[in-house]
Amino acid sequence: MDVLKRQEEYNGTTTDASSGWDTGATDLNVFYDTGHMAFMIICAVLVLLMIPGVGLFYSGLARRKSALELLLLSMISVAVVGFQWFFWGYSLTFSRTGNAFLGDMSMIGLQKVIAEPNGASTLPDILFCLYQGMFASITPALAIGAVADRGRVLPAIVFIFIWTTVVYDPIAYWTWNGNGWLYKLGALDFAGGGPVHISSGTCALAYSIMLGKRTGYSRTAGMPWRPHNVTNVVIGTVFLWVGWFGFNGGSALGMNIRAIMASYNTQLAACMAALAWILLDYRLEKKWSTIGFCSGAISGLVAITPAAGFVTPWGALIIGIVGGVCCNFATKLKFLIGVDEALDIFAVHGIGGMVGNIMTGVFAASWIAKLDGAEWGPLGWIEHHWVQMGYQFAGTVAAFSWSFVLTCLILFLLNLVPGLSLRATPEEEELGMDDCQLGEFAYDYVELTRHLSDTASVISSQVPPGVGSSAASSHEKGAETV
Repeated sequence: MDVLKRQEEYNGTTTDASSGWDTGATDLNVFYDTGHMAFMIICAVLVLLMIPGVGLFYSGLARRKSALELLLLSMISVAVVGFQWFFWGYSLTFSRTGNAFLGDMSMIGLQKVIAEPNGASTLPDILFCLYQGMFASITPALAIGAVADRGRVLPAIVFIFIWTTVVYDPIAYWTWNGNGWLYKLGALDFAGGGPVHISSGTCALAYSIMLGKRTGYSRTAGMPWRPHNVTNVVIGTVFLWVGWFGFNGGSALGMNIRAIMASYNTQLAACMAALAWILLDYRLEKKWSTIGFCSGAISGLVAITPAAGFVTPWGALIIGIVGGVCCNFATKLKFLIGVDEALDIFAVHGIGGMVGNIMTGVFAASWIAKLDGAEWGPLGWIEHHWVQMGYQFAGTVAAFSWSFVLTCLILFLLNLVPGLSLRATPEEEELGMDDCQLGEFAYDYVELTRHLSDTASVISSQVPPGVGSSAASSHEKGAETV
């Protein structure tokens, strides 16, 4: 029979980054519970799974000729931010000796990032780095869908690296680092309403403004192009929904009852928002929308993100409904302000994150936060902590303003650099981003024609003389589906 090791309290330095070997221990594992570490590894993998989910969701919503570009860019985000996080992103966000605004370079290149606790006493530094790196990776992946149908790949890659450094890292530092000004202020954000969703949604809005409208886009035409593959949207939604259990549940930073409560709240909010959205869509056309259901589920997941570990299930139910309703109506904002925001990223992630942040100030309960064993004072309005709403507004406005202004500035400067122009030419846009930027396609076949108006000439040139009309009709159907 194996003898269980008693978990020891970490006895190394806790102020400056250290390798952990200064403890003099021969086995650093004695300081950590393997159950907590296994749980957090699984949660990190679940968050990683969300990123191809984002790509599938966006590619399904986009036009067929630009679908693969969006899937590729979501995966490129993993690679680019993976390097950025290793190089200086983790240090800028979670170093222990930064000021109120940003971390320092004490852990650049992950130097001395091994066994010292970070984030929680249950996590060694390197595990916390891995988990939070997935958050950093998915955030620009959420925003980069703004390039749909017209944005070039190279400037998007450069943008991801710069944006993560100057936008995501500071907002995440303010929110989650013990030295950050929002953290010290008392703003609550359990899993990323501000750093992830408000920042990415606002980034998508700014990127759409800087790119301009797609060729052929009409402000009065409603949805100018229908989603080309609803099945991909459903698959992407499933990936995201499953991964969100690691996203929100793992933000408890250990396997405890608070993590379970956060997971349950996540599930309930997604269900209620999906129902709210699909019913709102049904009232208009008396038809059940698959896209509406998926968009609603995502909006609920977004709205509950900052609140998941702070609210009761009944609070999560209300947040889900309100989040779904607000995000549904927010999809009309792009027509009011005249912006071609192709995939409604701002409506779902930006507005959803804002709704979640604000409602956290209403429904946050200290007895829920205490489920991980920590001590908390009164939190939300339901506990008569009225000032909390001011803290939540501060976090919301700070994330929106910083992301919007810096995104516009980064894109403006990038567009001035030779070779980094943001937008494809009109000819390339007409051809499709997959063809001109990738040379690969989402679907493995050769197109006979790109325009239905050309179908008749293609048919007449390929149907042999004397073939009956029924055969020609059959060929026409094939041409349309190619």
